[in-house]
Amino acid sequence: MAIVKVKEIIKESPDFTQLTDLAAEKLGGKVVFATDDFFAEKENLINSGRGVFITDKYTERGKWMDGWESRRKRTPGHDWTVVKLATSGKISGFDIDTNFFLGNHPPHASIEAVNLKSDEGVADWNDSSIQWKEILPISPLDAGSQNFYKSYSDEIFTHIRLHIYPDGGVARLRVYGEVFKNWNDVKNDEEIDLMAAINGGAALACNDMFFSAMSNLTMPNRGANMGDGWETKRNRIPNNRDWVILKLAMPGNINSILVDTCHFKGNYPDRCMIEACLSENNQDVLEDKVKWIEVLPMQQLSADHEHVYSSEIINPGVYSHVRLNIFPDGGISRLRIFGNIKSN
Repeated sequence: MAIVKVKEIIKESPDFTQLTDLAAEKLGGKVVFATDDFFAEKENLINSGRGVFITDKYTERGKWMDGWESRRKRTPGHDWTVVKLATSGKISGFDIDTNFFLGNHPPHASIEAVNLKSDEGVADWNDSSIQWKEILPISPLDAGSQNFYKSYSDEIFTHIRLHIYPDGGVARLRVYGEVFKNWNDVKNDEEIDLMAAINGGAALACNDMFFSAMSNLTMPNRGANMGDGWETKRNRIPNNRDWVILKLAMPGNINSILVDTCHFKGNYPDRCMIEACLSENNQDVLEDKVKWIEVLPMQQLSADHEHVYSSEIINPGVYSHVRLNIFPDGGISRLRIFGNIKSN
């Protein structure tokens, strides 16, 4: 097929990269199919990081690459792969990252998406019964680069299909967007983790994340290592306070809180304190136009430990955002806020 240059690559990291990566493996995303992954496995596409390069590492099939790479196509057509998102959501944009793929990256790509109630029993991802919708037209890719593109649909999707033309390697695929959860299925007396990314919780801002990203706080499971958490740099200012603001998946009552310092042993914060507020939008929170209320008074923290608080919680009420304060600096692996959604 003829390739027509359709969209220009966004050169700077766009705002949508602050949203949740709906395809992330650590959130629960899965690569369920690829036409060919001869040189490098399709599963690498949604791993953490941008991928690494090891100069002298080879496999029996050729150079080891940290990404998805198909063989050189000698027949008509092109390669593609299907990713099941960790959760259904509205997609805002993509990063098709060709990091370290220099002489072997695809020159163009496009993306389709579909909303499936279930993918059980799907034997052919190219079957005409699957109503794929194009949400990124055929667009150019630069070698060894993050290629940012906006999504051209505001519908809810569960799966995406990445097409590369005609073949080659992509290190990572990021699918940024907003989690969609049917809250009608959640009873008011059902306790859930209001902070979990899989439910729609998200980190919005922090004063420092020098060593690792604030978004890790809302991920499932305990941290895999010390890099899988939120860690600030060492601060020498007396009485320093580092902080991160997070949005709850839905406004709700806070019943218990878990602060996990997993893997943080010589660099956990000495103490923490949590505040909360109720706001209809994120902007007012970020501009400090809200009233912060203390919900967890100052607590002493320990190394590599799950700290659970319930009786310590004060000022009960309905909240939409929380601010985790740590003193004086350090690392937190996960933050869980267990509660009930606001009654209608």
